Parts: sequence; structure tokens; C-alpha cells
Amino acid sequence: MEKVDVLAQYMPPEAAPVIAKWIDYFQCEFKISKSRATKLGDYRHPFKELGHKISVNNNLNRYAFLVTTVHEFAHLLTWNDHKNKVKPHGGEWKHNFKRMMTPFLEQQVFPEDLQKAISTYLTNPSASSCTDLSLSRALKKYDGTLDHSRLEELPQHTIFTIKDGRRFKKGEKLRKRFRCECLDNGNTYLFSPLAEVIVSATGT
Repeated sequence: MEKVDVLAQYMPPEAAPVIAKWIDYFQCEFKISKSRATKLGDYRHPFKELGHKISVNNNLNRYAFLVTTVHEFAHLLTWNDHKNKVKPHGGEWKHNFKRMMTPFLEQQVFPEDLQKAISTYLTNPSASSCTDLSLSRALKKYDGTLDHSRLEELPQHTIFTIKDGRRFKKGEKLRKRFRCECLDNGNTYLFSPLAEVIVSATGT
């Protein structure tokens, strides 16, 4: 199967030819990875005989996959320009991320709400699209997961379960995160408002 055809299964088809060209131009090893809890994508700079490496999680919706891919290619371009002499998400990376995202905004490969959210995000990109709540909310609308709820949508004191099976009770919001009590061990944990959880059958 052609590279463009494979990429088109994971991102907006109109974007696939551009990403394929980048992979060839930068001689980059591009891997579609299994889901990782700690990151959406990863960039590794050349080392010894190995060239650029980028990996992106295979469980992302097509728009989140593209945003993450561009994020990692911006790291590649920044490394080519500056090696390790600049901060990973400093001004140089932000400039490259904006520059590399521009073709997709001009092609209007994103739905209108996402186009607006990404344009706003690009005024000052952060280290991860996940840490920008507005963009993350806009991207998650396209996940299509019906069995999960975002923690911010649930009433206080709701009982919920996370992937590893532990049960929690939603507590108050402390600045940016919710304090939740684990009903299995009594410990308190802080959760992102956008954490995807399963509401327990017992409800609140």
C-alpha cells in the first residue's frame, strides 16, 4: 500500500500527500504506534547511524493525529536548525509549528470549529495540545467514544471508574484540576477536567 494511502487512514486524506512529502524530504522513519498513556507522539533526533524518528499514537482521531504529527515535525525542523541549543518548546519550535501548520489551515482540512480553535492556539502554542483546554475540547468532539465521559461534565460527588478499574468520587476543583478520592485506597488524586472516565452504574 502506498505511503499516502496508509496516512490517509489516520488523518484527513487531503493532508496525507503533504506529510508523505515531509517523510521523504527529511528521510524520517515515521511509525504509527500503539496507544501510549503518557504521550500522543514522539520525536527522536538522529543518533549515530540512525536518522530522524517520529511516532504518533494510532488511536487518535484523524484531526488530533494530524495536529500531533505536525507538532513532532516541528521538533524535527527545530533540531535541524538549532540542534540541542534551544528549548524543546521555545520560540523556535513555536515558529516552526505555526509555519508547518499553515498549509493545512489554508487547505481547510479541519472543520470550522477546529479551524478556529487551532488558529487561536497558534497565537502561542504550548508544549502539548492536551494542555490547551480549548483546543483539546475541540479535538475530543471528534473522538466518537460514546462510553466515556469527560470529568468536567459530571456533577460533583459522581462515582466514576478509570481504565485500570479503580473507582473514584469527584470532588471540588482546585485551580485547573479536580480533586478526587479513590474509593479503593482512600488516597486523593488530581485529575484533568478532560480526563475520560466511565460513570459507575450506581451513578452519584
